[in-house]
Amino acid sequence: MDKITVDSVFKSFPPRQRGSEAIVALDNVDLRIAAGEIVCIVGPSGCGKSTLLNLIAGFDTPTGGEIAVNGLPVTGAGPDRIVVFQSPSLFPWMTVMENVTFGPRKRGVPKAEYEAEARGTIEAVGLSRFAGRFPYELSGGMRQRVQIARALVNRPQVLLMDEPFAALDFQNRLVMQELLLRLWERIHPTIFFITHDVEEAIFLGDRVHVMTAAPGRIKAVIDVPFEKPRLIEIVTDPRFVAIKDQVLHLIRSEFERSDRAAEAAESAMRT
Repeated sequence: MDKITVDSVFKSFPPRQRGSEAIVALDNVDLRIAAGEIVCIVGPSGCGKSTLLNLIAGFDTPTGGEIAVNGLPVTGAGPDRIVVFQSPSLFPWMTVMENVTFGPRKRGVPKAEYEAEARGTIEAVGLSRFAGRFPYELSGGMRQRVQIARALVNRPQVLLMDEPFAALDFQNRLVMQELLLRLWERIHPTIFFITHDVEEAIFLGDRVHVMTAAPGRIKAVIDVPFEKPRLIEIVTDPRFVAIKDQVLHLIRSEFERSDRAAEAAESAMRT
């Protein structure tokens, strides 16, 4: 059974102004993600990537179609799905350890059950020496590690990641990408990963889904042939470069199509 299924999903939003048309964000999107897969989503800005993530997370509902996790329709947020956002949403008054263990403590899990797991997860993200520090004492990359550790300590079945490394510098992005794959090796969550970075999508993903310009549809699905674990050196592999060229071409064609449509609409308004 697929871990996540997205069937003929359509999502529109009310018009911004009276008399204008509804805004269609997603149009007839189909997606299948197997348990333990890492699927990366790329596409032009405004193509509905984050809208799709919010629907899978249960933060919003489709206008049409159905989304299911473990064969059960998504009707709201749930502990089986945890979101990692671009900006770490840590509690500034809590230490690293307190932030990471917030979920288990909130659920009433006995300390003896979660403490060892939390320490192991903090160690896995390389922050053992900083367990007693507060977020303001950490760098941006370290805060993002705390956010990922806080997600993983809950052993989620599905990890939804919305451009989690976008705010980091190039070197820290590489470190975090390799770290995510090492952490994936520990618990094998199903990961739905949004990014604007094509190299990041290919390096992390088992498959890369390219979305069209708005309204968002799945334009292409590209399998990534590299086994895990992966090292950053694969970005120079000719197969990697060929996939990157293919994805960039698909995205560029969507930008061009969107520009042509905008020009045609503007011309029609003038006439």
